[in-house]
Order: sequence, then C-alpha cells, then structure tokens
Amino acid sequence: MKTILLAYDGSQPAIKAYDWAADLAAKYGATLRVLMVARPPEFGDDVETEAVIESSRKHCRKVLDALREKTQAAGLAAQFEVTVGHPSEQIILRAEEWGADLIVMGHRGTGLLSRWLIGSAARQVIAYAPCAVMVVR
Repeated sequence: MKTILLAYDGSQPAIKAYDWAADLAAKYGATLRVLMVARPPEFGDDVETEAVIESSRKHCRKVLDALREKTQAAGLAAQFEVTVGHPSEQIILRAEEWGADLIVMGHRGTGLLSRWLIGSAARQVIAYAPCAVMVVR
C-alpha cells in the first residue's frame, strides 16, 4: 500500500477515519493524502456563488490546518488539499489522479430518510471508487 486518501469533513466519523488512516499510513509507510471538499451552492448568481465557495474554502483550510498540526505532532507526514465540487465525485477523481490504494472515510449517520433523499457520499464512493474503500463508523 503506497497511497491512502482520507476524505475528511471535520465530522466525528471523519475524525475516527483520520485515526485509522494515520495508523495505516504509519504501519505501511504509505503516503497519507487528506482531501476536503468544499461543496458549491446548488443555486445563486455568480457573485453569490463565488462568495459562498470562497467562504467554504476558508472554512476547509481552517479545519485542515488544525488536522495538519495534529498530524505533525504525531510525527506523520501528510499532504492536504481543498477542492470544490460534489464530495463523492471529487473523492473518486482524486483517488484516480493520485493512484490511491485505499480511500478512508467516515460514515455519516444522517438518518434513513436523508439517505434516501440525498444519497450518501460513502455509498457513491464505494460504488465507483477505483480502489478499496474503508468506511469508519
């Protein structure tokens, strides 16, 4: 195993997924690549959309800065990236681009109705990923 992609959103399940990914990267000497996806708004004019995206990017960078500090304190090297788009699509694209051997992500327990209405990023990643996927509860 050479490359582990951690899909991170700052949630409790994502924090647990980070612990697993960091442990596996250390154990196998793999590169840990952390991806956080800023989701664009579904509607709005260009000026509003760009402002929302920039605000989301800033939030993601702030969340990843805290994770970067935790990672460095643990003596683990990792690469961090923020991208914009639909989370499952961006995770799959980056896994392909980076040649990931494993995607690690948290499971979002948003309730049965929400899963049926909006779908689950974890389910979509499992269905279309080019590599193994570990979903952490």
